[in-house]
Amino acid sequence: MVTDSIADYLTRIRNAQMAGHKVVEIPASNLKKDMTKILHDQGYILSYKFEQGQVQDVIKIALKYHPKTKEPAIHDMQRVSRPGLRKYVDTRHIPRVLNGLGIAILSTSSGVITDKDARKNNVGGEVLCYIH
Repeated sequence: MVTDSIADYLTRIRNAQMAGHKVVEIPASNLKKDMTKILHDQGYILSYKFEQGQVQDVIKIALKYHPKTKEPAIHDMQRVSRPGLRKYVDTRHIPRVLNGLGIAILSTSSGVITDKDARKNNVGGEVLCYIH
């Protein structure tokens, strides 16, 4: 049983990229679906598909690589808030990842959004992860 589903989500993507896989399957939840939509909208993954499973729904993610060098589009993913130590920020302390080149994914009262959207909407929340 996995106690930190977000860390498992990030680890599955990281391991699939290191192994050079084109597609990775991840057990679905509403939070993971929202995170997948953000990764697609920001250009970190090619596409995704939500499928009905026999026991649990599945997210199929097509990973994105550079066409010539075969480098993955996601260079680093870090889990920030974890079950043992939650990290909450207000609007004045929303972090910038690589001075705006990366994204931070936040869980807010407005839903799961990026750091840029949180600043624009003037909302704070729990910092889930950094991606660049």
